[in-house]
Amino acid sequence: MEQLLSSFKQGNVILFVGAGVSTNLGLPSWGELIDKIAQELGYDPEIYKTFGDHYALAEYYRIKKGSIGPLRSWMDRSWHAPTINIESSKIHELIAKANFPIIYTTNYDRWLENTFDHFQKPYTKIASVSDVTKIRLGSTQIIKFHGDFDDDTSIVLDETSYFERLEFETPLDIKLRSDVLGKSVLFIGYRLADINLRFLFYKLSKIWKANCNSEAQPRSYIFSPRPNPVQEAILNQWGINMLSSQVDSQGDALAEFLENFV
Repeated sequence: MEQLLSSFKQGNVILFVGAGVSTNLGLPSWGELIDKIAQELGYDPEIYKTFGDHYALAEYYRIKKGSIGPLRSWMDRSWHAPTINIESSKIHELIAKANFPIIYTTNYDRWLENTFDHFQKPYTKIASVSDVTKIRLGSTQIIKFHGDFDDDTSIVLDETSYFERLEFETPLDIKLRSDVLGKSVLFIGYRLADINLRFLFYKLSKIWKANCNSEAQPRSYIFSPRPNPVQEAILNQWGINMLSSQVDSQGDALAEFLENFV
């Protein structure tokens, strides 16, 4: 933890924010999203879920409907309902007040941007290569790595878009490769079994081995509410340290962890 905080104070830590941060606000889960898809296609949700994984089920929706536009509209409305109060999330407040110079997120929602607006913190949202020209000194970069609700084509939701994401060759991937060289990455709000996350770990490790002396690779970190010695050993070989908590509530555990950066 001391090593991470030292790097953070030098401005050398990039924050990666996953879905666990957004669910802290009560946003619908992947399961609820698949239930909505099943209902729109006329299937019983429990039966529909047996036909494939989330990406395949979303892909079938796109094939049958012609686009994910209607689904994206429902997601946007549901995930930004007026009943959601940003002030109720201590985690979002701490992220904004910590002043990380660069934040990547795989979440589509706007709650990071809304939080920065609420606490009057300057930021630049980057969802495509054209947004890179908007970067300002002293303004946190919020990179929407899996897309943004303002652009249907950018959203990584179905199987095709997921496979394209795995190619790791988009302009945002090139930016990520540039950003991580010489910096540590801190992952929060992710499940350790998330294949997107694990593939990203692998790719980041490979970038360092291909372009630099792997011994010079800065350590990266993932916060997990619970210790896991198996995952800890696997992640360690990729240059990633696991940090965990003794606090029972996952939300409280993450909030307590983020207090260290404010």
